[in-house]
Amino acid sequence: MRIGLITPEPGHPLLADTTALLAPEHTVEALDPLTVGKVPLPLAEVYLLKSRTPHALGLARHLERRGAAVVNSAAATELCQDRTEMAGLALRAGLPFAPTDTHDSLGAWAAGARLDAPVVVKSRRSRRGDLVARVNDAPHLRELAREWPHEPVVVQEYAPNSGWDHKLWAIGGQVFSALRRSELSPGGRGPTRPLPLAELPSGWADLVREVGAVFALDVYGVDIIDTGGGAPLIVDINAFPGIRGQAGAPEALAALALGRAQERGRPVPRAAEGRRPGPDGGMRGT
Repeated sequence: MRIGLITPEPGHPLLADTTALLAPEHTVEALDPLTVGKVPLPLAEVYLLKSRTPHALGLARHLERRGAAVVNSAAATELCQDRTEMAGLALRAGLPFAPTDTHDSLGAWAAGARLDAPVVVKSRRSRRGDLVARVNDAPHLRELAREWPHEPVVVQEYAPNSGWDHKLWAIGGQVFSALRRSELSPGGRGPTRPLPLAELPSGWADLVREVGAVFALDVYGVDIIDTGGGAPLIVDINAFPGIRGQAGAPEALAALALGRAQERGRPVPRAAEGRRPGPDGGMRGT
């Protein structure tokens, strides 16, 4: 079986560990979106899209048009980069997502805005180095607007919380969890702490799975804050995040890739037929 990785960084820990699990029985090929030429035939049984650049999305769409399976799809990946579209879909689906207003430029909005309470201002387009800031008052807003005058932004009311983000990830139906000090907290972003899944508030793991169904995602992250008493508020959704340091994540991704190939009716080598995801997402023999 052939598995393609659409990424400029095949050495990323999650991908490298997944490749190590698959390589003894399968062929794993990395495609750098910036340098890849014509993708050879036959196509791989499945491609894992671990990049969100325009080149990567273009390559994924090209492969999809040729009939390839891509996880996550180019459309689902791109949707998660537009925070306006993300919020609209989540709210229409009844998910507990932060209400979101959109402005074409931070400078134009700041010129006439009146702040009665703190808000969170984010770049509309999610990308590396984008704007994410808590704004407490009008002077702070004007200062931010001088730095990012033409930036399209979304604005969300700041929801009081503990200052810790619940970082939840899903690979297929398996959920992983951790805590990370929020970049909006007074001390800024801090380290990630382990969080056993059993310690999540009731219903949160099912909420993460519901997000996957709504956004047609197989590998994704959901950032949730606890607004009190275990009440969740989703503040961000990411397609194919790093999921670093989570035991069982490479095994879950390897199982997902094999499972997707089987769903498409492609033959899987006999050596892989007796392997199935275990209860912890790992590969188990039958």
